[in-house]
Amino acid sequence: MTPDFEQAEEWEKRHVWHPFTQMREWTIPEHHPLFIVSGEGPWLRDAAGERYLDGNSSIWTNIHGHNHPRINRAITEQLSQIAHSSFLGLTHLPAGRLAKELVDLLPDSGLTRVFFSDDGSTGIEVAIKMTIQYFNQTGLPKKTGFAAFADAYHGDTLGASSLGGIANFHERFSAYQFPVSRVNDLEELTRVDAGTLAAIVIEPLIQGAAGMRTWPAGMLRQLREWCDQHQVLLIFDEVMTGFGRTGRMFACEHEAVVPDFLVLAKGLTGGYLPLAATLTTEGIYDGFLGDFSELRAFFYGHSYTANPLGCAAALASLQVFREERVLEQVTSVIPVLEEGLEQLKQLPWVQDVRQVGLIAGIELGPADGTSFDWGERVGARVCLAAREFGLLTRPIQDVVVFMPPLCVSADEIRFGIEAIRKAIEAVCG
Repeated sequence: MTPDFEQAEEWEKRHVWHPFTQMREWTIPEHHPLFIVSGEGPWLRDAAGERYLDGNSSIWTNIHGHNHPRINRAITEQLSQIAHSSFLGLTHLPAGRLAKELVDLLPDSGLTRVFFSDDGSTGIEVAIKMTIQYFNQTGLPKKTGFAAFADAYHGDTLGASSLGGIANFHERFSAYQFPVSRVNDLEELTRVDAGTLAAIVIEPLIQGAAGMRTWPAGMLRQLREWCDQHQVLLIFDEVMTGFGRTGRMFACEHEAVVPDFLVLAKGLTGGYLPLAATLTTEGIYDGFLGDFSELRAFFYGHSYTANPLGCAAALASLQVFREERVLEQVTSVIPVLEEGLEQLKQLPWVQDVRQVGLIAGIELGPADGTSFDWGERVGARVCLAAREFGLLTRPIQDVVVFMPPLCVSADEIRFGIEAIRKAIEAVCG
């Protein structure tokens, strides 16, 4: 390391607190953090000049690769005008353009209104609060309950985390969260009191933080029908699955199901800047209209709501989708990923692989079919070993995630799969 990075490492260990990280391990003398200094396409480069395939799209955010010239140019052009102004009582061109383009991505869906926030967690918060206020203002004040699925993850802010079903993330804060009916499947949902239920939340097709667990085909359609029968709003969390990850622009398109709220973030700006959008219907929007003295307006917002730089990046990302025929590219390489995952299945320590589009989870365990002891941290060790073979990714316990940017080539997918294979063999063999 150069003297500059040696100094930076000292500051890191003395002052920085990282998310989801045991900082005692991070700050020991033997640990040297990996400094990422640049990126190009699906590749990242560290301070030592080593190159790595971005195997989890920089925590599921990057869509078109790093340093994309069109998105770079759009941000620079917007920056030359203004970086930010308040969205409270003011507006700007990129926000209106982006709202229109997002609505147009789902024509005839009825999702006609867009509320901007900062990230996936706050996008979910918007849907939660809109749901509660909507029923309160439309004559159904008893509809205050929420349902979510077991092993769900919908964010870390207090409201969004109430919907979560993964104990490691949420359990210690449960005394401060609102109660949620947690169900495993549609059969259990039918036993929930629909008279007091306001909404149910789901990640369509696949649950991310649960270990890339997939839903049965047709489930979304059945869920939509049940919600319609019981006047329950349906919230789709497409923070991870949105913007081409599944092979369609949105996961809900695979079953032609439209929710009452569609929450988008992560890939919205191509993975460049924090921005989220909560789309909803004209009917829900109308429930907030009235004289200002009635306090029917939606009293919620952030300082950086609809940040112009983020909106400019998102508009450029959507342009890239159109001009570079991104969804066609994704469709062409999905079979390559499927083939590689089939090869990994042959390893004795791979118990399952789960995949939707360019989202994959490789579940590890002993050859006898039992589970590794949590304290062994096998998944984390495999991901660390993968660095030696040119791949960066993170595990979900003992599930290794492989979710590269959509610009990834067939050969780059094969490279990533081979790195995972070598890492599994190095750790488990």
